[in-house]
Amino acid sequence: MSQKISSADTTNFSAKDYANTAAAQDVTIYPSSYSVTAAQQTTQNEYQNTNFSIQNGAYQEVSELAGMIDRKAMFVVGKGIKTSIFSNRQLKFIKGNGLDSFNTIMYNNVRTYTIGGDSFNEIVRNKRGAIRNLKPLNPATVKIIANEKGIITNYEIFPITHTGQASKPTQTFEPEDIFHLAYNRLADQIHGQSTVKKVMPIVEMRRESMQDLRVVFHRYVKPLWIFSVDTDDTTEITAFKNKVDQTIEKAENMVVPKDTVDKIEKVSIPEHSTLDPMPWLKLLQKEFLRAEGMPALVMGSAAGATESESKILYLAWQQVVEFNQMFLEEQIQQQLGLKVEFEFPASIAPELIKDEKKDPNENTRTGAEK
Repeated sequence: MSQKISSADTTNFSAKDYANTAAAQDVTIYPSSYSVTAAQQTTQNEYQNTNFSIQNGAYQEVSELAGMIDRKAMFVVGKGIKTSIFSNRQLKFIKGNGLDSFNTIMYNNVRTYTIGGDSFNEIVRNKRGAIRNLKPLNPATVKIIANEKGIITNYEIFPITHTGQASKPTQTFEPEDIFHLAYNRLADQIHGQSTVKKVMPIVEMRRESMQDLRVVFHRYVKPLWIFSVDTDDTTEITAFKNKVDQTIEKAENMVVPKDTVDKIEKVSIPEHSTLDPMPWLKLLQKEFLRAEGMPALVMGSAAGATESESKILYLAWQQVVEFNQMFLEEQIQQQLGLKVEFEFPASIAPELIKDEKKDPNENTRTGAEK
């Protein structure tokens, strides 16, 4: 009777494949699905955000970051413009790609300039020069060009190319033909600053931590095994290794010939044998929120905060939102000639005034008195 280790075999308890969730993952953050033609030149007088696909990838892949940016945009647009869309008759023609409204285009812009620092829309006019549409553009394809004095003179739009497509010519637009929102611009920059760029180290740390935890928790359920086999033949060991991988992958039983496997040891990660990951993950989440001044309660997680603390935090967040609204309103009036006002979703100021009337000394009382 053969007792070679290569005669070991697996059962066929289940025909369903088991996906090994602890397998190595691609660490590239959401690689771009398209290629952008660019002049490959970024100076103080010429700027093109060639990293937008990476910044957008972080937004697409990290839920806390996406949630923060989406919530910010929702608050900034709020309940939409206060005036009726028919009060500004030009607004009713603005439909973006055909599925948009003026409010959703602005919501898109806020998210885009938060992710990449800039958002761009092509201004479409009729023969009389009246605005008829705003077409959102991919920031990665737009190059800003300024003169030696730092004044923007034109924009170049580089085409997106897909496999098999012929190259398309670059388009040049005058400043009055592009609605450009440069968020958080600094000094003499001709472009905005990306929030995602600021938090990218945190994005990478968060991703690394989640990948490590994925393996740790997986090893609680599916530990590693060490097999002592009665052979040193490379071919036999390889054959046995393949059968072991197969039986673990499919969660099957294994039958081996007698005296071919001397010992089997389980290697698992004992409970509490590693650092508690939760404080680290919570710290990273806080850093996400601090990047835009957003309190955790806006994201729906304000555990431990008192009612009075929550109100103050919300009031501080309201200032951030209203500043973004002011930025948006001023740029719309200056670049488009349209006077609009965005309504804040829910102001906390009336509640604070009501509390002050109830107890005018509330803010001067010490923690012990409370």
